[in-house]
Amino acid sequence: MSRVALVTGAGRGIGRAIALELGRLGYRVAVHYRKSRGAAEETAQAIRSAGGEAWTLSADLTDPAGADALLGECIERAGPEGIGVLVNNVGNYVNRPVLETSLEEWRDMLDSNLSACFYTCRRAVPEMRRAGFGRIVNLGYAGAQHLIARPAIAPYTIAKTGVILLTKAIARSEAGRGITANVVAPGVIETSLSRPVGDIPAGRLGTVGEVAAGVSYFVQASDYVTGQVLEVAGGWNL
Repeated sequence: MSRVALVTGAGRGIGRAIALELGRLGYRVAVHYRKSRGAAEETAQAIRSAGGEAWTLSADLTDPAGADALLGECIERAGPEGIGVLVNNVGNYVNRPVLETSLEEWRDMLDSNLSACFYTCRRAVPEMRRAGFGRIVNLGYAGAQHLIARPAIAPYTIAKTGVILLTKAIARSEAGRGITANVVAPGVIETSLSRPVGDIPAGRLGTVGEVAAGVSYFVQASDYVTGQVLEVAGGWNL
């Protein structure tokens, strides 16, 4: 029996591409969604049609109880092989001047992008320790580690910088246990809400497949590759 890979926010776009890639690599894929059940079922069916195994799970990952329940179900399904891969892809986005950002939007940016990542990792890592294997890949934002002011998307970039620091902390604490934690940081992708192609040195949008390939690299790499940020951005925000 193969290991389980959980991909959060896997109904559409980048999440779907990652789920399909992990299915291709032979993982049994847990396709998470919050509201888009139909889209998640389509992702799972595409994996099954290609000869893989997949199922859908719904949870609000901004709620610690929701994250615990989701991981608990994955752990139960995983059996002795354990959860091999956790990909944190969920996270909302708002483009608004920082001092015009509402309290609700501020909390949502931090909760959906950063806190949800912490909740799932906190539950998954003990199981990965038990199995002696784990690959955590968290989705970031190209340039977030450079600490450059971006007033229109401040809470989003603050959260994504937090994701990088959280990932590095996990990588450091779990090194030597067969567990890695890394970040794939997309730039402007074909599914992005804003598309400033003129600002991208590569002169084009990235594809969801290119982001999924970055995740695939970290999943297949040895446990000596950990705590890294891989930007898939065509030179944007350098």
